[in-house]
Amino acid sequence: MKTAVVTGAAQGVGLATAQMLARSGYHVVLTDRQPLDPLVDRLREEGLSAEGINGDIASADFIAELAACVAASDGAADVLVNNAGISCIAPAETTSLEQWQTVMAVNLQGPFLLSQAFGRQMLARGSGSIVNVASIAGLGGVIHRAAYNASKHGLIGLTRTLAAEWGGRGVRVNAVCPGWIKTEMDVADQGSGSYSDQDIINRVPMARFASPEDIASAIVFLAGESSGFINGVSLPVDGGWHGDASWDALRIKARSG
Repeated sequence: MKTAVVTGAAQGVGLATAQMLARSGYHVVLTDRQPLDPLVDRLREEGLSAEGINGDIASADFIAELAACVAASDGAADVLVNNAGISCIAPAETTSLEQWQTVMAVNLQGPFLLSQAFGRQMLARGSGSIVNVASIAGLGGVIHRAAYNASKHGLIGLTRTLAAEWGGRGVRVNAVCPGWIKTEMDVADQGSGSYSDQDIINRVPMARFASPEDIASAIVFLAGESSGFINGVSLPVDGGWHGDASWDALRIKARSG
């Protein structure tokens, strides 16, 4: 049985991805700072193979322990999904150094160290797939998100570099770039009052938020063998957001045919 490691797996896209991978036949290692036991129990009740390991991916020590644990029990990970991430909504001029460093530690440093640790296992075996969860904020700028945008641009750069370095040694590295998703993070971000549901719906050509399952489906595709010659891609999963240069009134008018 193949093994997949999913970070930020306690909720949202991470949980949906862990569930989808488990239902696709993987042994899934869920990791998060939040409690995982109820989620793992639910997967096992379905007859699926899963375990949970709590920890902070901003900690190099935890990442080393996690990789060692997977190596001891499974030999190596076949798939790594770097999903864990945090947001920071603040004007650039008021973003503190502490806020900047915290976002970078979780959104960029963590994925690098995880890719390094599990990449070594994959490279030793000559096969593996890493999927980084970036954002459309890694493909363009979104106001009042300097730290978040920079971290996601960096994650896309890391994806391309590792794909170039490791593709010839059997390890593929790709990214998904979600648009706005209805998750717990979105609820928290909307609590700041910076945008409404309608702001997002009006901007997305498909006229809705993404669901966690929309993003998880793309992750599972990139992780698996059916995408075996796809490497170094940053795939927008955004309902057409990134490709649409229209203005809202025109976009909304077009919906009526």
